[in-house]
Amino acid sequence: MKTVLVTGGAGFIGSNFVKYMLEKHPDYLIVNLDALTYAGNLENLTDIEDNPNYVFVKGDISDSDFVNQLFKDYTFDFVVNFAAESHVDRSIENPQIFVKTNIMGTQVLLAAAKNAWQTGKDDEGYPTYKENVKYLQVSTDEVYGALGKTGMFTETTPIQPNSPYSASKASADLLVRAYGNTFKFPMNITRCSNNYGPYQFPEKLIPLMISNVIDLRELPIYGDGMQVRDWLHVKDHCSGIDTVLHKGRLREVYNIGGNNEKANIHIVDLILKFVKEKLEKDNYDGIATDTSKISDALKIHVEDRLGHDRRYAIDNTKITTELGWSPSYTFEKGIEETIEWYLKNQKWVAQVESGGYQEYYEKMYSKKK
Repeated sequence: MKTVLVTGGAGFIGSNFVKYMLEKHPDYLIVNLDALTYAGNLENLTDIEDNPNYVFVKGDISDSDFVNQLFKDYTFDFVVNFAAESHVDRSIENPQIFVKTNIMGTQVLLAAAKNAWQTGKDDEGYPTYKENVKYLQVSTDEVYGALGKTGMFTETTPIQPNSPYSASKASADLLVRAYGNTFKFPMNITRCSNNYGPYQFPEKLIPLMISNVIDLRELPIYGDGMQVRDWLHVKDHCSGIDTVLHKGRLREVYNIGGNNEKANIHIVDLILKFVKEKLEKDNYDGIATDTSKISDALKIHVEDRLGHDRRYAIDNTKITTELGWSPSYTFEKGIEETIEWYLKNQKWVAQVESGGYQEYYEKMYSKKK
């Protein structure tokens, strides 16, 4: 049995990945380490919390004593690091917490893994490691900066981050790269485009707009709304990470993109269209929206974000040709399924918006302490 440490596994992408791994690799032990900050929600994982191959541990990846003890308690074969502060707007307001978690936390994990996995030194003085171990850093296309109207990010595109968030992620990437170069550390870095799908925290564009349409609230659109992103369904992202984890060449970077470039304003238009159609066709528990009021009139343009990157686009040729991975979701299919999930899970949305989800850990895990 392989043992996998998933950090940040109660967040949006992390929780989807934990579920994916338990289903795809039922003989693996998955240890989920999460600090349960505002975006960590154990209610994302209620359907697997009694799985005998799943363990949840509350803790901070920047706490070196805690992390080192965790590596003593478990014999980890893989580390997949999702743990990160990830909202650009929050990074503009408070960059310091992004430095602590995204940079210092990554350093702590790297040092703990190196110490646990090192078996000796080779003839040139480089460390040697246990067989078939790997550290995978989950990063973002935002570390590359912004594109013009044409072109795509490749793995060799220079790193030019433009926000405190992306700068902290780029710094973490460089630490991981340095461990690979200096210590021949068994690592990979993946860089994904914008994720969407179930369990995404509602401060992000797609779940925010879905909730606001349901509640007939204004739909705030930064600037002219023509910022372009490549959109990747979270399930495709999970399968891409799994592919790199098991097949990726050591010390390589792999871009994971969805081949779905869309402008923000066009996404808002699709959400308006699909939410209205679905509410007119079906009844959903807890939703009594007057669909006659769902219209373009809900859209408002607000002052643009400081330093807002205009366009991202990922070239995923390397992972597709080298490892045989490709995305399975078109954006139209994915966004319709995502809207359907949010319509059917209004209780989850209400818990997140009220902050009630943060009480779940004490309710469920205090008796296990």
